[in-house]
Amino acid sequence: MPSSLTGPTIGVFALQGDVREHLRILTDLGATAFGVRRPEELARCDGLIIPGGESTTMYKLARTFELFEPLQQRIEQGMPTFGTCAGMIMLADRVEGGTADQETLGGLDVTVRRNAFGRQVDSFEGELAFDGFEEPVHAVFIRAPWVEELGEGVDVLARVEGGPADGRVVGVRQGSLMATSFHPEVDSDTRIHRYFLDLVAQA
Repeated sequence: MPSSLTGPTIGVFALQGDVREHLRILTDLGATAFGVRRPEELARCDGLIIPGGESTTMYKLARTFELFEPLQQRIEQGMPTFGTCAGMIMLADRVEGGTADQETLGGLDVTVRRNAFGRQVDSFEGELAFDGFEEPVHAVFIRAPWVEELGEGVDVLARVEGGPADGRVVGVRQGSLMATSFHPEVDSDTRIHRYFLDLVAQA
């Protein structure tokens, strides 16, 4: 397995999506962080973040850059991976509301509904209780998915509280995989990234 003497080596899928914000937080937390565009970069990773963006574009670019199968293989081998928004879709085994040719990397035994909260004009922010945190997190949702169905062994980390989407699952974990519907990288709160780094340390 890849390793680092100074801290975990975390890649951020960098073919499309909100890459810089994740890299900044990871670096601030002491990780060695870099963008992943090629299989040889993926091979260096102790863990990986798949950021928000456009899930259909992500899988097509991963195919083009011959990164799709190596990603699937590392996930199957147990590499800790954290997906945010589109990254949640990429990690889901099943997708509702996707394109006819939608592909995902899989690994999370969940069904995710794409663009569940509506179009970009329906983006919103709110406070959420997050499993294990004493204080709520500030969650930013942008054309976000939510989890429609949970398989056995999937733990709920966060749900929407209040409003028409009350109770919808927007944070999950299964083993070394975790995903959120919202974008923790756009906030100054680093607790969710710390949570992921703890998963990497335990792997």
